Amino acid sequence: MTDEEEVTGAGDNPQMILTGKKSGKASLLDSGEDFEMLDDDEIDDDPPPLEDAGGGKKTKKEPAEDQDASPSSLVDEWMDILGNGQLRKKVLRAGNGPDSRPTKGQNVVIHLKTSLADGTLIEEQPELSFTLGDGDVIQALDLTVQLMEMGETALVQADAKYAYGALGSLAPEVLPSADLALEVQLLDATEAPDLELLSPQERVALAGQKRERGNVYYQRGDYAFAVNSYGFALQITESSSKVDISLEEEEDLMDIKVKCLNNMAAAQLKLDHYEAALRSCVSVLVHQPDNIKALFRKGKVLALQGEYADAIRNLKMALKLEPSNKTIHSELSKLVKKHSEQKDAEQAMYKKMLGNPGSGGMQKHQARSSWGVSWKWLFGATAVAIGGVALSVVIAARN
Repeated sequence: MTDEEEVTGAGDNPQMILTGKKSGKASLLDSGEDFEMLDDDEIDDDPPPLEDAGGGKKTKKEPAEDQDASPSSLVDEWMDILGNGQLRKKVLRAGNGPDSRPTKGQNVVIHLKTSLADGTLIEEQPELSFTLGDGDVIQALDLTVQLMEMGETALVQADAKYAYGALGSLAPEVLPSADLALEVQLLDATEAPDLELLSPQERVALAGQKRERGNVYYQRGDYAFAVNSYGFALQITESSSKVDISLEEEEDLMDIKVKCLNNMAAAQLKLDHYEAALRSCVSVLVHQPDNIKALFRKGKVLALQGEYADAIRNLKMALKLEPSNKTIHSELSKLVKKHSEQKDAEQAMYKKMLGNPGSGGMQKHQARSSWGVSWKWLFGATAVAIGGVALSVVIAARN
């Protein structure tokens, strides 16, 4: 199956810091097999726990007598944010105090300089905006900006794991497994807009951005992050609205919702979250009973759960809607074969449990035959005895 969706991102779109792809078309979610994916052991599925980030330990300890030192005296200190040495932050210029730090869910604006570990400048973005904690940018930024004060400038040293990983990036151009040095200045932080007050066009645009971000994560093999982004997009499409919306705009939101659910199911399959993937497929089919991708993925989930008969039924429905689809044909053929093998194995097991039905039937027949002979013999003997008694009575009467 082939989705005709596109992954886009260019200019000052915050997605570009994550995608590593220039603007243009890219094949997106089919069944997932048409992508070059990271191996499972190379995927950092779960983001580091943000609740632990604030307690990051420092590599250098301050002398006891410097406890009341001014912020400027802390400029040379490195904070080990995650405690593993792979993500460190150093204040270059102090900000407006801890109370001015942004919180998760706020929209922030930063000035960003991205360099390689050796200092080679890759890219500078004077005003990069994103939603903090939503996975809009690389993990190194999502984690460290939450620890910055308004107006603060910091230097961040990030291991490739928290930057562009083993795949690297095309825009900005970053080689695979490259460590980065990021100079970040926090310029602004504002509350995220109220979804209920957004115009339908704004909701469609925002949900579309989150969905595209999920597509990028999927293509990079970061399936847990993809599910996270699709979840944010679904929240936007499903939120109630205090603004009038036209039928056409409702259809646009529903289209994004269905695409998110379908792609989420594909990512959940990659994570072996079968029940969650099944729920996503069912949700699509509630809105669009003839959605081929949902029928196909539902069939795959049921097959993985050993429900071959139900899986075959769903794939046949999908094939009826798209008879020329080779992917469905192939999957259906494999399932029919597996189902046949399963039935043969079950029949063999039943025969073993119940014994040989043929010999059992013969034994029963022999038992019935023996009983029939015995009964006939007994009946005949009784008749002879009765006849003898009657004859004796007749002879005695005559005498």
